[in-house]
Amino acid sequence: MPVLASTIKTPQFRPYSQEAPKASKIYFFEDIQAHLSKPSPDRILIDTREPSELQATGTIPGSINIPITTKPDSFFISAEEFEDRMGFERPGKEKEVVFYCKAGVRSRAAAELARQAGWEKVGEYSGSWMDWEKRGGEKEPVR
Repeated sequence: MPVLASTIKTPQFRPYSQEAPKASKIYFFEDIQAHLSKPSPDRILIDTREPSELQATGTIPGSINIPITTKPDSFFISAEEFEDRMGFERPGKEKEVVFYCKAGVRSRAAAELARQAGWEKVGEYSGSWMDWEKRGGEKEPVR
């Protein structure tokens, strides 16, 4: 039986990348302390915990708060909308953003969201607040 040309399916090309997703740079207690002693305007510490958690414990000095659980779209909205919601300017994509939370789970999610939104210089303080507090890191009160 002859095969009709209309029944032959042409394979479709589906591009994909074999490159593994870029991993975050991992920061340790000593790295964060070094940053605090000699801050760089090109590196921004971001506390991803909820504001109530920061009020209860304080935060690492100089960090900004972007609560990833209640504001997961923070890296996808426009810079203007971000500033309207948060009351401060979002770090630019040319900056290195270093995330932390209480134990490292939310900071990992935030790092992935930032990468998906186009930030390339992404870091994580994997020990996060629990490590910082346990090792006697300086705390900044939050009102």
